[in-house]
Amino acid sequence: MTTNHITSLHIRSVPVLDQDEALDFYTTHLGFEVRDDIDLGFMRWLTVGVPGQDTSLLLELVGGPQHDESTATQVRELVTKGALGGLFLHSSDVHATYASLRDAGVEVTQEPVEQPYGTDFGIRDPFGNHVRISQPNGAGTTEVQETYDAAGTQ
Repeated sequence: MTTNHITSLHIRSVPVLDQDEALDFYTTHLGFEVRDDIDLGFMRWLTVGVPGQDTSLLLELVGGPQHDESTATQVRELVTKGALGGLFLHSSDVHATYASLRDAGVEVTQEPVEQPYGTDFGIRDPFGNHVRISQPNGAGTTEVQETYDAAGTQ
């Protein structure tokens, strides 16, 4: 077994096609706060996060120093298809969050649905990244698995 000294997940990168538009979406609609907005010369280091939480999102412009133009073109296409993963967020009132985002014109991919682990719904950010917003019900892993197992045997 390898010993390491990792203590937390600090930043997760989210690919975006326009950092100003991403900043507006994540702060205005999801209530994130700006952590860093630094012009590094070769790229803009723009991070946001949920107030009171340590983990941040790097709103990373597709292209930049990490992609050549051919790769950037492919990544842009995958982002707009929603094919590069997504985010999972918690809400203290998932129905109010859903109504607020729907009324603001955010693209909803799934209305709130009751699940064994709680209630959640899906949206997409302006670029195609999937976001799930959930209100957990406190069910433990075993209880959730048993519910899914029982549903699969009927």
